[in-house]
Amino acid sequence: MPTSSAEYRESGRLRSGARVDEDDSQAAEPAPRRRRHLPAAERERQIVEAATRFFAEQGFAGQTRELAARMGITHSAIFRYFPTKEALIERVYDQVFVARWNPDWGPMVRDRSRPLEARLVQFYREYAARIFDYEWVRIFVFAGLRSVDITPRYLAIVREALILPVCAELRAEFGLEPPDALPLQEREIEAVWALHGKVFYIAVRKYVYNLPAPEDVGPILADDVSVFMRGAPALFRAIHADAAALRKQAAG
Repeated sequence: MPTSSAEYRESGRLRSGARVDEDDSQAAEPAPRRRRHLPAAERERQIVEAATRFFAEQGFAGQTRELAARMGITHSAIFRYFPTKEALIERVYDQVFVARWNPDWGPMVRDRSRPLEARLVQFYREYAARIFDYEWVRIFVFAGLRSVDITPRYLAIVREALILPVCAELRAEFGLEPPDALPLQEREIEAVWALHGKVFYIAVRKYVYNLPAPEDVGPILADDVSVFMRGAPALFRAIHADAAALRKQAAG
């Protein structure tokens, strides 16, 4: 564990190799407000919650010294629980992103006893209820801008647990060959990403651009899925036909 603020600053690197800036000031820490003694688990929880709000407001260039001042604790108190800024960011990632992903969504999307459109509407209603949130959206965007590896790691989860399964379900819905017979095509995958991005953009408008957004997004999400499903059959059949033709040509 670092034993000084300087060592703490030098340890603040993410696995992606991006630097997580820390305060270079050598000024003495201001005396914190006197606070009642808390159990370690409660203090740790408070630090994570405060860090989540702080990073959502300031981005990852925000310095933990300022976070400590906001909380009324010493700078050293933070790295008593989190030895590096990276460790604190990792905990925020677990709490804000990983914990909100419902593992039941995968089986629900693949449940062919229901029409795919109904499954997608249910998914996006539940998904929006968890991620249409000031802290979630802004941390996600700040992480991408600062090359903090929160964004690619989370999107890898979305790709494997949602995007690729939805592509396979679309093929099944339209009577096309499954991915194990004909690999998914880039155009198919991008079409599903486009639907996902359209949904997410509602939250970006509200929490990043500070523009008006619907209070009740449920009907909007249902409309987005409906429009997608109306156009998807022709698109996927055309993509599938092109891929099958290329496969036949390659086979001679």
